[in-house]
Amino acid sequence: MICERMIRLASGGSTIRAMFEEGKRLASLYGADNVFDFSIGNPYFAPPDCVKDAIVDIITNDDPMSVHGYPANAGFPAVRQAVAESLNRRFGTDYNSDNIIMTVGAAGGLNVILRVLCNPGDEVIVISPYFFEYNNYIGNADANVVVVPAAAENGFMPDLGAIAAAVTPKTKAIILNNPNNPTGVIYPADMLTKLGELLEEKGKEFGTVIYLISDEPYRELAYDGAEVPWLPSCCKNTIVGYSWSKSLSLPGERIGYLVIPSDIVDGQLIFDAAVVANRMLGFVNAPSLMQLAVARCLDASTDIAAYDANRKLLYDGLHELGYECEYPAGAFYLWVKTPVPEPEFVALAKKYNLLLVPGASFGCEGYVRLAYCVSGDMIKRSMAAFEKLAADCGIKK
Repeated sequence: MICERMIRLASGGSTIRAMFEEGKRLASLYGADNVFDFSIGNPYFAPPDCVKDAIVDIITNDDPMSVHGYPANAGFPAVRQAVAESLNRRFGTDYNSDNIIMTVGAAGGLNVILRVLCNPGDEVIVISPYFFEYNNYIGNADANVVVVPAAAENGFMPDLGAIAAAVTPKTKAIILNNPNNPTGVIYPADMLTKLGELLEEKGKEFGTVIYLISDEPYRELAYDGAEVPWLPSCCKNTIVGYSWSKSLSLPGERIGYLVIPSDIVDGQLIFDAAVVANRMLGFVNAPSLMQLAVARCLDASTDIAAYDANRKLLYDGLHELGYECEYPAGAFYLWVKTPVPEPEFVALAKKYNLLLVPGASFGCEGYVRLAYCVSGDMIKRSMAAFEKLAADCGIKK
């Protein structure tokens, strides 16, 4: 018998990935223009030109063994220093290369830091709705997931009272995703500061340290002038995981970093252990070519204005049809309340080749997530299908 946990996970699968594959199947049957796939957060817009320019220049002119050989497990020191200096310019911090570990995307970084922080049986708090893969990352560290719901009537902001009630002597960390996937909510600095104070108070109560893990693949995707607070400035003992998957449209390249500030409790010990975990978990090091490439693109980003246009187009279109939606401040998802039970709504949507991800996949039933990292033309073409779906569900304009 193989690992029972993996058998269980394999039988469950990923709803998002399953929807994505279903979209490809339907496209082969009905034509891509007749399928409206809002399932997966796969960036639609191309990386900025600096990415291609950097890759071509590096491959053409740099020493091949330097480019393709093993770097240090933590990443190239010069790349880590460049990342640190970029953060210092943006957020007024004082980081250096010894605060940065290059990782295999944000997912790799989260797996590394959870493995470092957690002993078997420790608890990690997540705020629902949340990216469901957190369950697997936490499980990889032999820790337990503690879900604290964020109420719709409070705009899906974390409930500090509920978080306080959920903290126990076994609580090792809380994961925040800001801007949030799937709601698009941006958590404000004042709330985050209060959360930091709460975690310190509960840590003193139990004689423990509670770390805040800030998962930030959508940091650059903020609209209408909204600012995404720098979490370490709000909450003591914060570790940041970042990815260029969304900001540079590089999800397949698996490149990101961890920020481990020197002033967190056991900061140096955590950094050293994270370097070991990066190797021990089989990542070994972040992809060397992409480390060198992103270091030349630290001030660049994908076409955020185009995502903003999609955000307005999709929200306005659905709102006019009578759907109840959260207006997202960041990321590239629309969180829509289902007028009928969620499984029924998703099934009805599929009748019109609309592929939507059920809220249960994010620990919050009664909603669906729509990824608007698609073409504006597809959004426009999908409105006729959404209108038919609204009629089926009894939605009135």
